[in-house]
Amino acid sequence: MADSAPQIPKPADATLTKTAAKKADKNAEKAAKFAAKQAAKAAAAQAPPPAAAAGSSGKKKKADAEVKPEATPYVNKTPKGEKKDMDQAMAAGYDPIAVESAWYDWWHEQGYFKPTFTEDGKVKPAGLFVLPCPPPNVTGSLHIGHALTVAIQDTLVRWNRMLGKTTLFLPGFDHAGIATQSVVEKRLYKLEGKSRYDLGRTAFLEKVMDWKEDYQQRITNQLQRLGGSYDWSRVAFTMNDALSKAVVETFCRLHEDGTIYRANRLVNWCHKLNTAISNLEVGFYLDITYEQVAKAMPVLQVDQKELTGRTLISVPGYDPKEKFEFGVITSFAYPIEGSDEKIIVATTRPETMLGDTAVAIHPDDPRYTHLHGKFAKHPFIPDRKIPIVCDSVVVDMSFGTGAVKITPAHDPNDYACGVRNGLEFINILNDDGTLNENAGEKFKGMKRFHARGAVVDALKELGLYIEAKDNPMSIPICSKSGDVIEPLMKPQWWVKCQDMADAAIARTKAGELVITPKQSEAQWYRWLEGIQDWCISRQLWWGHRCPVYFVDVEGVDQDNADGANWVAGRTYEEALEKAKKLDIVQGKKFALQQDEDVLDTWFSSGLWPFSTVGWPDKTQDFSTFYPATILETGWDILFFWVARMVMLGVKLTDKVPFNEVLCHALVRDAHGRKMSKSLGNVIDPIDVIEGTSLDSLHAKLLEGNLDEKEVLKAKQGQKKDFPKGIPQCGSDALRFALCAYTVGGRDINLEILRVEGYRKFCNKIWNATKFAMLKLGDNFTPAASAKPTGSETLVEKWILHKLNIAAIETNKQLTERNFMAATTAVYNFWLYELCDVYIEAMKPMTDEGASDAMRLSAQNTLYTCLDGGLRLLHPFMPFVTEELWQRLPRRPEDKCPSIMLADYPTEDSTIDFPDAEKDFDLVFSLIRTTRSIAAQYNLQSNLQAHILATNPALAPLLSSQVPTIVSLTKGCKSADVVTEASAIPLGCGSAVVNADCSVHVLVKGLVDLDDEINKIAKKLDVVKLSVDKLQKTMGQSNYEEVIPENVRDANAEKLRTLETEITTLTQSQEMFAKLK
Repeated sequence: MADSAPQIPKPADATLTKTAAKKADKNAEKAAKFAAKQAAKAAAAQAPPPAAAAGSSGKKKKADAEVKPEATPYVNKTPKGEKKDMDQAMAAGYDPIAVESAWYDWWHEQGYFKPTFTEDGKVKPAGLFVLPCPPPNVTGSLHIGHALTVAIQDTLVRWNRMLGKTTLFLPGFDHAGIATQSVVEKRLYKLEGKSRYDLGRTAFLEKVMDWKEDYQQRITNQLQRLGGSYDWSRVAFTMNDALSKAVVETFCRLHEDGTIYRANRLVNWCHKLNTAISNLEVGFYLDITYEQVAKAMPVLQVDQKELTGRTLISVPGYDPKEKFEFGVITSFAYPIEGSDEKIIVATTRPETMLGDTAVAIHPDDPRYTHLHGKFAKHPFIPDRKIPIVCDSVVVDMSFGTGAVKITPAHDPNDYACGVRNGLEFINILNDDGTLNENAGEKFKGMKRFHARGAVVDALKELGLYIEAKDNPMSIPICSKSGDVIEPLMKPQWWVKCQDMADAAIARTKAGELVITPKQSEAQWYRWLEGIQDWCISRQLWWGHRCPVYFVDVEGVDQDNADGANWVAGRTYEEALEKAKKLDIVQGKKFALQQDEDVLDTWFSSGLWPFSTVGWPDKTQDFSTFYPATILETGWDILFFWVARMVMLGVKLTDKVPFNEVLCHALVRDAHGRKMSKSLGNVIDPIDVIEGTSLDSLHAKLLEGNLDEKEVLKAKQGQKKDFPKGIPQCGSDALRFALCAYTVGGRDINLEILRVEGYRKFCNKIWNATKFAMLKLGDNFTPAASAKPTGSETLVEKWILHKLNIAAIETNKQLTERNFMAATTAVYNFWLYELCDVYIEAMKPMTDEGASDAMRLSAQNTLYTCLDGGLRLLHPFMPFVTEELWQRLPRRPEDKCPSIMLADYPTEDSTIDFPDAEKDFDLVFSLIRTTRSIAAQYNLQSNLQAHILATNPALAPLLSSQVPTIVSLTKGCKSADVVTEASAIPLGCGSAVVNADCSVHVLVKGLVDLDDEINKIAKKLDVVKLSVDKLQKTMGQSNYEEVIPENVRDANAEKLRTLETEITTLTQSQEMFAKLK
């Protein structure tokens, strides 16, 4: 039953010292990694690595055999939707491709993913569990981070389904407006050399829809390969008719009550994409500088580029060979009107001085008191007077010259200053990044970064240039286009958020919403308390077009930015009726023009929990499945998505849309780097499931929009991380690994070799079940009940008790959302208790010499543990558990068709045997001690063990377990139990188990007597020092008063054991001396 161990560590042996235990764990980890590296050799082959050989031992020869390419790869012959034929013999070893085939289609065809109700259509008595799947973007295929989401969510869903609840796992997809349009535009230009404008809106949207259909199917396949038990009959898409209806209804309601309004304010503009891209309004950044905007940008659309000083950067839309200067602060002077005096200001964006409308000074700064109420002259725009304004907020007297140039239309801080001081807001930029007429004749028409150098040169010509210094800073970069983000004034639609945020905070504090882990809850309150209004306009074609119309009145000069000139409508007809009632149109002709903009993607996804179940209609699904039980997602979108769902849910339905938010970690590569296509570390889960070669990884890079340099860089990254490709691991191993990684932290550094380690765990389960089936025999029928009969042996009671503990622990940890601890509990039961102990210990009970009653009892216990162990494991590993469970015989009244519908093991008092656990733990301590002595003396066969029970009451127990001791001790020929030290033969290596028990293994003739006597003397010295130290502690005058009773009891027992060890070592020393 030996196999290469995955990397969940076995609990340290209680008989080992901390140092020894740590060393053993480290050696085990090294062995596991070595075995994993050996298995990875198969990845270089084009064909996926095959199954492991039966009874694989983990030795190099057999490990190599496990991964040799098969001549004939497995082909699934099961008709789609039909049940796999389980009458065929089990394969020699575990093959994930073979095991995972057919089951998903059968589950889906049988309707097992759909929620089930009582006969009268009510939610089942066990309760309701609803988890709306965060909709993946149709931008592209899923990566390994999505696999983590599926693993966690489906584990929770399958667990709750097995607990007997009415369960809904609701799937869907997000149109991802800016991301999808961007990738399709890039693809269109790369393949056809065309832009969206060449095609026109209708034709371009058809292209995007084709992309959506393609990638929605690809993602669906990935989700199914990962085993997600979604109810596909309810699959949703943010732009389908039902969800679009919800979007229109929401916009109209919020517009009608004034929550949505129109305003000309700063947005974060991408000139390359020609749209506002920030999910948060610029007002959120009013207390920080432009350079800090990047740090507050939404992580999904904006990256920050950190600069330590002067840096030359290429910018999209310019000649690729052309680079522009960033990371520099430039100082220049403004002449003061009516004098020869100048005032010096500084900026990291010299071109923005063309939009300056003030210079701010601190009202208490004595250097500038004489300039209060004065004006500066703009050197390039003669008719623009620049007022000197006093502002204690934006100016720090101790920084620089204490004078600050103010560009209200192009900087968040300056915008706020402009509002406070009633300044003019002058936009100098066109949407395409060129300067407009407001920049003056000299610079009009220039691209913004060409203007940067031109402005500096012009300042030098006028003698106004002072200096330029290195300036560490961050610049915001659009992650979709690579363009430098520009704050820009735009009339947009905004959502008032403060009242909704206050309601969300109140509901959370009232206990209606639980957020885990706790650090995410702290973020939740901080974000909501500092919320600003939300810009929902996007200048795109792909998305929900704003259901709002400009009322163009004939003969009237109207402001497009004025919301009074707009009406919202669920239909054109409704908007027309609203327009007729406006004062401005009375007696005049007018026309309605629908806004060309679309809504921010988060607007539609913010409705996800209730729009997917029928809202705004009062459907049966809405009344049954809303609110959801839990939302599971990444902590990075807690605000961008989760907060908006809660705010809109409370606003529109008066209910918090889910009871719990669980935030998982972010997946990084093995080096801790963020997943990036250009780094080559973005991993397709299918490549981990099936395995793939390095050449195939390289080929996938060409499917995207990376340029040649990025492809080369990505290939280098892939070659470094996956020199032999990615080994075939299977979905079960991938899911289990991701759950085993998951704790409350923020990042997971995923190592693929660790995933492969869990494939070996699957192989262990496969081989254990195959061996167990042989022990059960073809004619075995399990007992009608899993309840114990009362005739079970000690080891049977022990393993049943361990099964109960595993069930208690797994349920507890899943309830607490501690997936690492939950996987550890199941893993330890299978590997260290069922496989390593019980299956080995039961061999004598099923041999020919065993009685029929003992054999049947051992078989029923084995069956109970296999059945329970597979059910415990199923939520984490659905495929291999179904395959093996279907091969087990059924109890006479068990008609359950699938393990996913079986009862999940929970606490069972009938198999609670704490005394048996205590007794067998002693026996197993004896076994470990015997193994330790054998290893110490390099004994591999013909072991003769003698167990000294100085407490005679233990002798009957230990004597009854001699067959188990012999069976579980490799190379053990015989064992006996004695109660007198004189009965121990001369020439034994000895070790103490506890104060009442020691083990002695005959080593006479195999050791150097003088060396052995010296070793014992050294051990005696160490033990005596430990006794002296402990006695000194226990002899303190206030020991009884200050030391807790449990600690005093433990110290007393430890002292007894040490004293026994001294006695045993002394006897051994004397014994070896007699042999001289």
